Amino acid sequence: MESQCQVRQHYSSRLVALLVSALGSLAVSVVAEQQQLQHSKADLHWYPATGTWYGDPDGDGSDGGACGYGSLVDVRPLRARVGAVSPILFKNGEGCGACYKVKCLDTEICSRRAVTVIVTDECPGGVCSGGRTHFDLSGAAFGRMAVSGEGTQLRNRGLIPLTYRRTPCKYREKNIAFHVNEGSTEYWLSLLVEFEDGDGDIGSMHIREATSSEWLEMTHLWGANWCIIGGPLKGPFSVKLTTLSTGKTLSARDVIPRNWCPKATYPSRLNFFP
Repeated sequence: MESQCQVRQHYSSRLVALLVSALGSLAVSVVAEQQQLQHSKADLHWYPATGTWYGDPDGDGSDGGACGYGSLVDVRPLRARVGAVSPILFKNGEGCGACYKVKCLDTEICSRRAVTVIVTDECPGGVCSGGRTHFDLSGAAFGRMAVSGEGTQLRNRGLIPLTYRRTPCKYREKNIAFHVNEGSTEYWLSLLVEFEDGDGDIGSMHIREATSSEWLEMTHLWGANWCIIGGPLKGPFSVKLTTLSTGKTLSARDVIPRNWCPKATYPSRLNFFP
């Protein structure tokens, strides 16, 4: 028959084993979260992906896209830099606006030059499904990865292996702007953020009425569009952005005027990069 000391020793050993196992699982979980966070930020590590192209061979890619940027994708600075990404990068629309450097790997036809693309659209099926990391680029962006004169040959390859990494977005001589979406009223206000430097993505948005000190949380609607239901909402409105990747915050005071209009765009005097 076991003594009390032996019983205690037995249970102590089991407890230590359980604690070691739990701490090991926690360590693995923390490392995985750190890797995922590092992967989401701008860093110097390149990750594997695949790539295709769509639209005209030398074209700008999609018209509009699942992020809701509309005609912005057809004009500079977005023109020919747009890209559709698989759901793992699209993040149900919260990945909209993020910037990536992408380059191809075949040394016979690919240059060492990386192209910078901005997430403006989603490619949900086919090679983009199943948890794959995939970029479906404009024909112009795809061709720029080739050595001089070989853009057509590279496009003829179809599906190709790529490497990619996050990179800070840079919109020269542009500040963050807020587009009031069509259909907005004093009881339902929907905003689209344009020209966000740095992370490019949005994790949360708040607005504040001029007569209030309270920040009202907006709801992610779809793509890069956010909305708030309430009211009557009275401008001018201040808007506070928090990025998804790094949690940086910016507040634009009274950026949307008292007499705001649907379909109008209101530029701020701020951006995440000076």
